[in-house]
Amino acid sequence: MLVKGTYFQNDREKPLVYGDVEITNVKRQRLRGEKPKEGILCEPVMIGFCGTDNELMHMGSEGRLSAKFPEGKNRLINGHEGIVWVPSENRFAIVLIRGGDSYDPTRYTEDETYFEYGCDKADGLFADKQYFHPDMLLHIPDGYVHGQKLDPEFAKKMVFPDPYACMLFQLERMEDLGSAHNFRVAMRKYSCDEQAAREKAKEEIFDRTVIFGLGTTGMFIGDLISRNHKNAKILFVARSPIDSPKVSFALKQARAEYLQNTFDSEQELARAIMDRLGGRATTFIGVSGSNVEHRIAFEHGVLGCNGLYNSFSLGPKITFDTMPFGFENHLIMGSINFRQDHMEKAIELLAGSRYNEIVELIDKDEFTSDPIDAYKNRIYSKNAPMKTAVVWNPAYIGGSV
Repeated sequence: MLVKGTYFQNDREKPLVYGDVEITNVKRQRLRGEKPKEGILCEPVMIGFCGTDNELMHMGSEGRLSAKFPEGKNRLINGHEGIVWVPSENRFAIVLIRGGDSYDPTRYTEDETYFEYGCDKADGLFADKQYFHPDMLLHIPDGYVHGQKLDPEFAKKMVFPDPYACMLFQLERMEDLGSAHNFRVAMRKYSCDEQAAREKAKEEIFDRTVIFGLGTTGMFIGDLISRNHKNAKILFVARSPIDSPKVSFALKQARAEYLQNTFDSEQELARAIMDRLGGRATTFIGVSGSNVEHRIAFEHGVLGCNGLYNSFSLGPKITFDTMPFGFENHLIMGSINFRQDHMEKAIELLAGSRYNEIVELIDKDEFTSDPIDAYKNRIYSKNAPMKTAVVWNPAYIGGSV
């Protein structure tokens, strides 16, 4: 079936193209042990743009995308954040992006495989129609659909379940690791049994938390730590002015503090972070996408003894001196995944949130007339909003957007 859509390809000049593209109904497996199923034809309604999309465009311009293409294809229809209309079921749905031959998408191993709609080996949402696994079309809460039209402000929130679910997994993982990493210290410190010590260690790993970078992922993880650990001290570190709308919004959501990086040297920045925290960090979360992250944490000593380093940036390399690393007992983690229950919880939490306020819409015609220019000069430009989305099919959106 031919549809209109955007797709990535290996091409130095045109790594992202809008035009006719063929979609096929491929049988896919949601989890190991389940039978592969054919997809259901859906109509994308509103789609969000993710930093991964921008990275894939650059990979295409460098000829490095072949491993991402669906089998037998030389291109990838992008888009993995959004809401679709399911005509055969007369309902809207959020697409669960990650599936494959694995027991748990957060722990796939060497003998397991995976796919991600719009990212890896499976076509995504930026097309007029697309096939998706029937069990990966998640239901939305009641009250947001009126006469087969979506509430527009609710629809804006539904470009976030993918990254928010990822942050729910990050929180779960940091809690698990923090508890296991430090509970023996807590047993001695508080003269308590193992179960009580694990709970104390799980709380204390967030005592002094640095979130280095302030995109949506940084904002989301700060929000979730704040919701679940009331005594956590959270410090965002980024370059944006403190009076910028995104900083103001993030601080309200996460009950956090903010340090603007206007320092002339990394040493000065590191000292300022520790001064604001009242000590070295118990957890350092890198979401800036820059190599400064690991140097601030390790070379300049911001991450304290028994501390947790969560690497959530794509691209930077992490290095550390093995002598202090070993003696200070640092723990480094990195994983960019989530399960279906994370996605379902994200939908529930986002429905009651204010995150629609940080979504700006780009006109579909503006995007499709020159998608590369839209990426460079609008969606991912220096002055870009925190989140950009596009109404792909306005027939399913109620009111004005």
